[in-house]
Amino acid sequence: MGNILVKLWKLMDNEPPPPMVLIPPLFDFPPLAARERMLQSSYDVLFGKLALKCLFEDYFEVEKNFSTRIMLKPIDDPNVDLVATVSGPLDHKPQENMVMNALFRWQRDVDDPNTFMDLFVSNSEPILRMRSCAYYPKYGFGAFGVLPFLMKERTSTEDLGVVGLRYGSANLSIGTTVMPFSNEFPKSAWLVSRMGRLTTGVQYSPNVGSEDGTNFYDLRNLSCAIAYGLGSTSPLSPSFNFALELARSSQMIASFYQHVVVQRRVQNPFEANGIVGITNYIDFGFELKTRIDGGETSSDVKESTFQVGASWQANKNFLLKAKLGPLSSSIALAFKSWWKPAFTFSVSAVRDRLGRTGFGFGIRIEDLRQASYQRADPNYVMLTPNKEHLAEGILKKIGTRPMLQSNVDSGNFERLPRELRPIEKIL
Repeated sequence: MGNILVKLWKLMDNEPPPPMVLIPPLFDFPPLAARERMLQSSYDVLFGKLALKCLFEDYFEVEKNFSTRIMLKPIDDPNVDLVATVSGPLDHKPQENMVMNALFRWQRDVDDPNTFMDLFVSNSEPILRMRSCAYYPKYGFGAFGVLPFLMKERTSTEDLGVVGLRYGSANLSIGTTVMPFSNEFPKSAWLVSRMGRLTTGVQYSPNVGSEDGTNFYDLRNLSCAIAYGLGSTSPLSPSFNFALELARSSQMIASFYQHVVVQRRVQNPFEANGIVGITNYIDFGFELKTRIDGGETSSDVKESTFQVGASWQANKNFLLKAKLGPLSSSIALAFKSWWKPAFTFSVSAVRDRLGRTGFGFGIRIEDLRQASYQRADPNYVMLTPNKEHLAEGILKKIGTRPMLQSNVDSGNFERLPRELRPIEKIL
């Protein structure tokens, strides 16, 4: 019956199908790190820190090492998933230094990663650990805890467990973490506020176990930051963020991150004639760290250091990344096939200032998302299906409206697939 409707539609409609622009999904959106942000201080993930971490670390494997990651979700229960990783050196006896981890996770809602419980098992420290987080968006309050069950040696009070409380809204985030079995209170505390395009924050994080101990008046325990940003966290919205941070009154950190959405002509002979373009994602980041205290520094702490990184996703299958630092330069190429499950292979090369080059390899198998190409017209009208698509589902899609660029600019992401929406509106 469906084929008959398609043929009748094509006979009745003499107009050629409208030109289309492909909109590929991002390789990793939202990133795995975003699923755990409720366990961390908002100060540590805002100010572009989460985006810069993904830009500078993802797919850049350690030289002469390999990494394998398997992410699976059962069909019958989408609220649970399993992430297993194996990494080690590329030598003749990698078993001695291989690191193997497994993380079993349950979350209350498929679309809400902020209330969850996970169990972590590893052949390194900690051997067994449980984490739990409960967040109530209606009231903005949340609580979380980290409890290491098995460890070969507990060297600090943090190894006995950490609990935290937080409040979060669209413009304010405040919280604290404590160690119940320690006399030092608190472990950390933060306050972050957003006013329009400005985001400011301060964090108290003492050096646990140091001679000074917990001291609210010691400026070395305080960090503050300010950022100016535009755009949302949706891949379809261009955005940028510039931040300045004074870390522990001893180091000034300046960072810049920009996400660009561009369109180019399709250079793929396998695409239909109606496909005239494709959307590309380009990311650029810069980070500069400079010490300002003027004190003596150890050999592993530089007076000034920087790193620059960029990535280009050409389509849904290829990603190219590069970064430059004072000691080495790296380049990474990743290929992803959107099968069921998805398969990603990456290779990275690192070249230091002495002229030595090393390679790293990574393999990822993922069954957590169901992303695919979306169509849009060359005027950037999002998610406009072509005539054939309408004919196939005409009985189900009557009355639906296309997602226009004006809707995306106004923040209306309801009709977008879940992987193309912003992460959250919680600060």
